Amino acid sequence: MTLVQIHLTRHGEVHNPDGILYGRLEGFGLSERGRAMADRLVEHFTAAERSVRLLVSSPLQRAQETLAPLAAQLELEPRIDERVIEAENAFEGTAVNRGSLSRPQNLARVYNPFRPSWGEPYLDQVKRMRAAMASLRVRLERAADEAGLDAVDGVIVSHQLPIWVTRLAAERRPLWHDPRKRECALGSVTTFTYESGRLIGVEYENVCADLQPAKAVTGA
Repeated sequence: MTLVQIHLTRHGEVHNPDGILYGRLEGFGLSERGRAMADRLVEHFTAAERSVRLLVSSPLQRAQETLAPLAAQLELEPRIDERVIEAENAFEGTAVNRGSLSRPQNLARVYNPFRPSWGEPYLDQVKRMRAAMASLRVRLERAADEAGLDAVDGVIVSHQLPIWVTRLAAERRPLWHDPRKRECALGSVTTFTYESGRLIGVEYENVCADLQPAKAVTGA
């Protein structure tokens, strides 16, 4: 039996001095703190007990920059997968706050938090993330067989909301939630463990706990 661990990793902090919700916009790379988070993730994933064989990244700049140091250290070429991209959001490119959300033109976007009405449905995010994870799991099982390994690891660098709702679904919790209570910090790792193709556990680790910004970050 092969033990497969897929580590859904949130990207590091982004340089975003204007505090906008950047979503899928281009041109948002890591801040200095974000690069330190990427380096910390190298330390985490090169620990002796891990055997990281495959890397996957969201196509967005901040995700690729987060994964780059680990890819260089392991001499692995990351695969870009559109299925692990950030969620669509109607407020992309704007500064989101209580005042902006209450404007008449925005009321139609916020009437249904269960879907949510302002962006990509939670269930759609779960479906695409699960599909990407299933593809990676099959590749990891093949790599383990070829190398004669009993355990193998893969890393996917993605974004807070897709990672969080995928965890909620795995734990059979409602997908609707308070965004302020997501357990998915910058540079954190949510690990899904499979045995013989069956999910047997989900664990969360705030790898960059000491590097977190003093207040919540907009746009991630």
